Amino acid sequence: MNTGKSALVATALLITGAAQADVSANLGFASDYYYRGIFQAASSASGGVDYENGGFYAGTWAADVKDGLEVDGYFGYGGELGDFSYGVGYTGYFYTGDFDDTYQEINLSAGYGIVTLDVAIGEYDSPPADAICTPSLPPSCSPGKSDYTYYSLTVEKNGFYGKYAGFSQDFSGEYFEAGYGTTVADIDLGVNLLFNDKDLSGDGSSDQALIFTVGKSFDLN
Repeated sequence: MNTGKSALVATALLITGAAQADVSANLGFASDYYYRGIFQAASSASGGVDYENGGFYAGTWAADVKDGLEVDGYFGYGGELGDFSYGVGYTGYFYTGDFDDTYQEINLSAGYGIVTLDVAIGEYDSPPADAICTPSLPPSCSPGKSDYTYYSLTVEKNGFYGKYAGFSQDFSGEYFEAGYGTTVADIDLGVNLLFNDKDLSGDGSSDQALIFTVGKSFDLN
């Protein structure tokens, strides 16, 4: 897995060249780790490295989850035309231990002003027939490969944001979150309130969470 992610980063470096490249790292902590409305871990530390050059980007990011690590690799291209923004990329989600299996997806985004629409079209390697669905999956998960589409609509202004999002195809469920983020003395601080439905909570009932985050970015140039 790590070899594959390194190859993705190396490919992006070769394509874009080293001139005027931006290389950065980040560290973070969340009081609760929810991803796309689905609970992943109670208190989670994370870290990553990113490369960007002329709109092209590549990177890797990892976080601790129950019974192991989540390790992500991604690359893509994004840009702006006046008030309009756009992006296309790839993300792979890989796990150590028995927490979950591999997700791979194509990421598309389009935005205008304070509004952004994100869509991910993905495939999930479900657990074998004798396995029990893991905590990061909607309760409807089943053995074998599954296809899913994730969608989100985000409105953001002056650090405040609201997001409505959900899943379709083999996965189902919706959630809403709202929050605020700011930077104080080069430390990124955030708080958000999340509401998900019973399809995403994992225990058959809806879920609510108040989440606090803190992070720090480092310029590696």
